[in-house]
Amino acid sequence: LFNGIYPFYPQQRKAFVFDVSTIIVIVVFLTLACSFLLIIPGIRGRARLYWTLRVLLSLVVGVVIVAVQFTGDWEMGWVKVNTSYKSFSSALVNADVGLHVGLAGVNVTLMGNPVHQVNETIDYNEHFSWSFDADYDHSYDKGLQKGLPSPILYVAEKFTTHSPCGVLRQYRISGHYASATLWVAFCTWLISNMLFSMPVLVYGGYMVLVTGAFMIFSLLSFSTVRNSLVCPIQFGTATLHIGYGGSFWLTLAIGLLCFVCGITVVALHYFNLDLLKTFFDLREEAAEECLEMNEVYVNPCFVKTGM
Repeated sequence: LFNGIYPFYPQQRKAFVFDVSTIIVIVVFLTLACSFLLIIPGIRGRARLYWTLRVLLSLVVGVVIVAVQFTGDWEMGWVKVNTSYKSFSSALVNADVGLHVGLAGVNVTLMGNPVHQVNETIDYNEHFSWSFDADYDHSYDKGLQKGLPSPILYVAEKFTTHSPCGVLRQYRISGHYASATLWVAFCTWLISNMLFSMPVLVYGGYMVLVTGAFMIFSLLSFSTVRNSLVCPIQFGTATLHIGYGGSFWLTLAIGLLCFVCGITVVALHYFNLDLLKTFFDLREEAAEECLEMNEVYVNPCFVKTGM
């Protein structure tokens, strides 16, 4: 006991699934998508299909740009270990140790195989933040005071400032610039949507290209952490290897999609402008004007008065 308090959690924390901020972002964009689906019946003809494709594609790009800011799987890795569970104890547990690296911190997960071992439920997930407004070492010290399991503390210690690995500064700087470039990509995404709502489609295509470029820049910024020496995370004979996770590859895919869409818009502007205007529903007014003059009705009163 430390000051009369048992050093381990009375109730185990659940494993990491989704961050609350990520859920909020997804709910906001789903609300926008559902609101658009409600007004789709009011759009006539093939324009309904074009509007649906444009809006949903734009919302997918926007939600990915914002959501990956808060996800924790830019880098990730798992390993099965047979290791000690507590300090000053010889008891061994069989568990999976996971490491999830995000732009603003790291999540360390410990899940027992089976979950119930040594008279406890082994199902932990701990977040350690390294953003510029957070103190990673302080978070690690709080973990020591709580009495977190030894595997979690061992992995988290690799990222402390006093660790011989020295990767905390590299991760913090690369994550900061990756996040900054993604927010710039979000701003250019907003500008591209504004330009597409006006008869300046080619400039909207250029801004989509800029959006994709900034998303690629964010990936390059985060990838610079690979230039630093990686300390081995060893559990006996097992080694925890980490690689690029789902958020990294999703950002890459959406960035390439922006390049494809931007190049297509610019190419159609120079080679087939009529098709581009049809897709963006800018030729409908001209067509209606031509149809308005098919029949002419003359008021007999004006004919009698010589007008």
